[in-house]
Amino acid sequence: MTDFAPSPSADDTGIPAYAAQLNQPQQQAVLTTEGPVLMLAGAGTGKTAALTARLAHIVATRRAYPSQILCVTFTNKAAREMRERVAGHLGAQSEGIPWLGTFHSICAKMLRRHAELVGLQSNYTIIDTDDQLRLLKQLIADNEIDEKRWPARQLAGLIDRWKNRGLNPDDLDATENESYANGHGQAMYRLYQDRLKALNACDFGDLLLHMLNIFRRHTDVLEEYQKRFRYILVDEYQDTNAVQYLWLRLLAQARKNICVVGDDDQSIYSWRGAEVANILRFETDFPGAHVVRLEQNYRSTPHILGAASGLIRANSDRHEKTLWTEVNGGDKVKVIGVWDAPEEARRVGEEIERLEGEGAPLDQVAILVRAQYQTREFEDRFIQIGVNYRIIGGFRFYERAEIRDALAYLRVIAQPQDDLAFERIYNQPKRGLGAKTLEKMHQHARRTGLPLAAASLELADSDELPKRAANTIGDLMRHFFAWREAAEAMTPSDLLRLVLDETGYNDMLANDRSAESAGRAENLSELARAMEEYETLGDFLEHVSLVMDNDRGDEEETVTIMTIHAAKGLEFDHVFCVGWEEGVFPSQRAIDEGGLASLEEERRLAYVAITRARRQCTILHAANRRIYGQWISSIPSRFIEELPDEHIEQETTMTGGKSLWQANWSENDDPFAHVARDRPDRAQARGPGWQRAIATGYDTKQQRLREPNRSAASFAAKPRSDIAIGAMVHHDKFGTGCVTDQEGNKLEIQFEDHGTKRVIDSFVTVVG
Repeated sequence: MTDFAPSPSADDTGIPAYAAQLNQPQQQAVLTTEGPVLMLAGAGTGKTAALTARLAHIVATRRAYPSQILCVTFTNKAAREMRERVAGHLGAQSEGIPWLGTFHSICAKMLRRHAELVGLQSNYTIIDTDDQLRLLKQLIADNEIDEKRWPARQLAGLIDRWKNRGLNPDDLDATENESYANGHGQAMYRLYQDRLKALNACDFGDLLLHMLNIFRRHTDVLEEYQKRFRYILVDEYQDTNAVQYLWLRLLAQARKNICVVGDDDQSIYSWRGAEVANILRFETDFPGAHVVRLEQNYRSTPHILGAASGLIRANSDRHEKTLWTEVNGGDKVKVIGVWDAPEEARRVGEEIERLEGEGAPLDQVAILVRAQYQTREFEDRFIQIGVNYRIIGGFRFYERAEIRDALAYLRVIAQPQDDLAFERIYNQPKRGLGAKTLEKMHQHARRTGLPLAAASLELADSDELPKRAANTIGDLMRHFFAWREAAEAMTPSDLLRLVLDETGYNDMLANDRSAESAGRAENLSELARAMEEYETLGDFLEHVSLVMDNDRGDEEETVTIMTIHAAKGLEFDHVFCVGWEEGVFPSQRAIDEGGLASLEEERRLAYVAITRARRQCTILHAANRRIYGQWISSIPSRFIEELPDEHIEQETTMTGGKSLWQANWSENDDPFAHVARDRPDRAQARGPGWQRAIATGYDTKQQRLREPNRSAASFAAKPRSDIAIGAMVHHDKFGTGCVTDQEGNKLEIQFEDHGTKRVIDSFVTVVG
């Protein structure tokens, strides 16, 4: 079984057909079957071709049956692609590779066979994120922990992190224990695991952790799999976390026939547990490992590869490799400096229109951002100029949940009759108003013909609702009245900031310590910044309506907008890398909190961004950016400075030998004064000069906003003519009583069994 048996399809050199088209290092990786192999595969160097040819070679030469090969990927898409390629090499021989799949799918399959060893049954359920959060909320409530201060989502994130590191509840140290609810981390983790066991369930993190525990505690099970798997192949090894690494190392220790494929220069997922150290120490874990470097790139031009390789050399903790290509020519990487983010979007839009005019398909154009909030400028610009686009790895800016919440508040302020908007935010953030309260509000609105907001106010001013719910609604409506008044004196952006503060929305995000909360806060800051370009709330809401109505057919070509993280593994002819300034990229958090390790990961992210480009790569940086409501003077990213001069072409507007922003900052104490003078098209929303200019006549410009903002009282229903003081009436909840006072459609009634109550006349019927 282990003797070399050449494939019948081998050519005269003895190289099998499936390896004949590979370059020499790729062939080495395919034909070196015995012992540990580290395949260092740079971006675009054909790692998948080499990995699948290796799998095909092991089967074709009868070194192992398909069922004796473990091949692990990170995504179902990658697993499907490998199956298809192997089938192309081997035909019918490729059928029945049962252990080719993702880490989670393979461990789930193993766990079905050994579930009883961790207290489960073989028909266990794998719960999703929603079920996990619901379960954790129950446990938090049962243990009288303040869920507002210690959200379930935070605990879920901690548990996921512990499981990614291979930690059971008993493995947590004092620091980890203190990370939740002042010393309740370990206890809550243990309770959660016990509850899952009682439900015969596990979460995704358990699939790997349970199998690691089984291998550690039951050597007979480990030996069974070590004997079964003659060869182990692992894709994207640089993205493995601790529990995946430990699981693989145990499986490979007996035979040591493990081949891992990866690129430490593309390790960019530490925030979800990936450890670049796993690939860096492979030769220590497996002494004598054969290292194959795949450096011939089949994707990009020499200048793109030269720029990327020069940049990544600034990282100290890496395997040395240099990408090269047989392709000749190509443009240098263009580096463009612009004044601000709106100009950045305009410039990219102009370049894309030029490419489209030259016949370049929009599907081969991508804009790569460091953070989701950066997409907003480009979305607005593309809608203005009619360029189709799509957002990958997230919603369009105005479709994100937090943006929709904020817009719903603004819609109710501008239009009190907007029932859909009010229903979205009446209990967001959570105010303790449940489905029953909403049902009563709807019932009263239908009976009286009032908008939902006005109906809720009437209910709050009666005894129809529990006292707590009535007080909460009354407080919310008082805020809406105050916000409508404030809207006449404040800019729309300042109004939004006020609403987010007074509703507790900002506090809700601050208390949510999940990975997503920071991005949601950034998106809301970007929304406020976008509103600065509009004089009235009505103008802004009209703009948003037009943006959200900009649907397109799926068959149309579109520019792709995505984060760099989402772009990994993809490639485009033309790539625009935007926002390359200190504090944006590298991110301020990486600079302030992460130290050298975070900075090196940011640099790897920059390397990934550049190497997505096949033909052209353009990097843009802005001299000024509006961040958290303040204009910030930015300096170009350090990564631009690290690009080799021979591979880049710098383009910056110059004035008297100085850059545009240098000249303008020294010209006047007010750095924005020249904008109103020289660039009237950009004067709007630019500093104190613009604010002074629009101060005169501000009231008349607000007239469109003020007109629809009638108070709820203007919608008050007319009182019933068949009810008068002294009338006997019946109420479904309070029974029979006598009307003692009447104010509009509100009645004060002395009930026989419930005392005096204030109710709305539509809830009672006249007796006798």
